[in-house]
Amino acid sequence: MTGTGFDLSKTLGEFKLRAASGYAMGLHINFTTPAYFFQSYPRAWLDHYSQAGLLMRDPTVSWCFENTGFCRWSDMDDPAGVLTQAAEFGMRYGISYATNLSGSHSMAGFARPDREYTDSEIAELTELFDILHEATRQQASLPAATVEQLKKMSIIVTHPGS
Repeated sequence: MTGTGFDLSKTLGEFKLRAASGYAMGLHINFTTPAYFFQSYPRAWLDHYSQAGLLMRDPTVSWCFENTGFCRWSDMDDPAGVLTQAAEFGMRYGISYATNLSGSHSMAGFARPDREYTDSEIAELTELFDILHEATRQQASLPAATVEQLKKMSIIVTHPGS
């Protein structure tokens, strides 16, 4: 997004580097619908997640709707075994993060296969997410080309090949 000095593609690339097994981000959620949604989890996981109807039992999602801040997945209660299933798809370690900056609710999950995130890595991820949250907060004041780029990137990242 050139007008604001914010580069969406570069920022999403930074998330991919820091979340080797993928991420999911819902920005500016109104009730349960985000204005923007970016997701890069493995296609096999997305298919399984959808077919098994895991959204309503996903502790990462419910945690983000009930809290702000971050939580490691290993610290979450997971009675339905959603995180155990995610680990089978290479998403063994992760964090969930929710913010309500400027009165707008956004949330994200970041995953990796090899180890827990360190506190400093979490601080970097959440700072970067807060920048993305603020850069996209005022959709009405963004140039039309920027809003269109956000929507296209949401589709490209979430549905590669679409």
